[in-house]
Amino acid sequence: MTEDSAKERILCAAEALFAESGFDATPTSRIAERAGVPKGLVHYYFRHKSDLLTALVERLPDERIEPAVVVVPGDLAGSLRRLVRELDHRFSRSLGLSHLLWREADTHHVVRDALHERFQVLVRQVQAVIVAATGGGLPTADVDRASGLLARAVSHRHATARHSEDDLPAEFDGELTFIADALASKAAPA
Repeated sequence: MTEDSAKERILCAAEALFAESGFDATPTSRIAERAGVPKGLVHYYFRHKSDLLTALVERLPDERIEPAVVVVPGDLAGSLRRLVRELDHRFSRSLGLSHLLWREADTHHVVRDALHERFQVLVRQVQAVIVAATGGGLPTADVDRASGLLARAVSHRHATARHSEDDLPAEFDGELTFIADALASKAAPA
């Protein structure tokens, strides 16, 4: 058994068991048993059980998307739709892990802090798309407010909703359009 495969099996076992029983109700001995490794190996790779949660957060797909991939210059609503679809696609690859981590964030500051940082990355990403799609002619405060709103909506949707990876629900599409229209009304005259 290679070092990487043992560590990977431990993480897969921890993810499955935490999803089934929760973090607090899952002893490391069960993780070792499910992974087919000695209990000491779990502690060799993950000194504290909470280190398993940290490692699981790191397994979430990267949410950083280059604005050039989704931006259609002059089409803010279309650019935001493309961003959300790409985020949905990435999120759909880790539904179980994401829901497990959101649940554990309530009681484990390591997870809460890591998810908060991921949220801040999302806010900055939305800001970058808005600026690129509009050419940067919007007041910074409006871009900041719109970015925070959309990031919260996306985060809520991912935390609570089951959705198709290629279709935005009509109400969410309406919210995207509302934000884009509100920002367009604030655009500085050319």
